[in-house]
Amino acid sequence: MPDHTTLSRRAATLEVPRPRQQPNIGAGADIEPMHLLVDSTGLKLCGRGEWLLEKHGTATRRSWRMLHLGVDAETGRIVASTLTRKDVDDASQAGPLLDQVAGPVASFTGDGGYDQDRVYDNVTQRHPEAAVVVPPRANAVPSDTAETAPTQRDGHLQHIAEHGRLQAVSRPVPPGDRFAMAWQNASGYNKRARVEATMNRWKQVIGDELRAHTEERRASEVAVAVHSLNHMLDLGRPSYVRVA
Repeated sequence: MPDHTTLSRRAATLEVPRPRQQPNIGAGADIEPMHLLVDSTGLKLCGRGEWLLEKHGTATRRSWRMLHLGVDAETGRIVASTLTRKDVDDASQAGPLLDQVAGPVASFTGDGGYDQDRVYDNVTQRHPEAAVVVPPRANAVPSDTAETAPTQRDGHLQHIAEHGRLQAVSRPVPPGDRFAMAWQNASGYNKRARVEATMNRWKQVIGDELRAHTEERRASEVAVAVHSLNHMLDLGRPSYVRVA
């Protein structure tokens, strides 16, 4: 039985099976395009020595890595993942996540951090027919060609302008809810809650720390976690039913 040091060293070259994507079969037995949900979260680096190495002698602040996930909205399986430094923004990982998805994509859904032209470009280049469901920022303005050749983002802005930014509700609206609830329902943005649930499942089952001390080993650690969570879904999934 290899000792811990040997296992850690071998983790750098460990070949973990890529996420096995289960096709979404429609009524006509055709493979339906995937609705891809993306999100990110921070993972702490575990181990005092690693913090000292990163902070050059300062042990008072912890170092982080950003975990970016792509989830199939239909099956809940993690189909893509990347691990970056904490100063890498979410929009830069749209392309790498899309490159890991086999088969067609019907939509790409993310939060306001993905409201950038390069995200729309990355999706269009790989899947020209895919919808980009990303809420425009509060100060967003239409493009120069909004009147003659409106983009998908222009369409989102027009819908919000026509239906208002906030739908009338009987409960108080959180300050961060800056875009129209009506737009959420019309665009399918509400599906993004499923990738947030996946992030929460990661924290509950796997934890919020990375234990490996090199980037190659951390990548293997993330790949093993993805494989484990997907396998748990294969064994059984909860079925939620509204009762009231």
